[in-house]
Amino acid sequence: MAGKFELYKDKAGEFRFRLKAGNGENILASEGYNDKSGAENGIASVRKNAPDDARYERKEGANGKHHFNLKAANHQVIGSSQMYESASGMEGGIESVKNNAPDATLDDQTG
Repeated sequence: MAGKFELYKDKAGEFRFRLKAGNGENILASEGYNDKSGAENGIASVRKNAPDDARYERKEGANGKHHFNLKAANHQVIGSSQMYESASGMEGGIESVKNNAPDATLDDQTG
């Protein structure tokens, strides 16, 4: 099953998206956008930048857990991962984003 982007409005009224893997697990989440077009542009940017390994910023928190940010060419963060227990788990998350994002469907829940 292919991945999908979910576009939704949060409780504060901001537009956000998350990328889910084929198994339904969240693998990337966006920041909040004031308007829907900003979030749609963010999704397009994830699709474009996801295959490029150089766009991933790998990080380790003070608690020893690992996470990553996907950045656009202008170095702006366009999506962030969950926390992973290990570096190998984080690398698996990056591979999942690379594999799912380019062809992921869009589930627009903003109706």
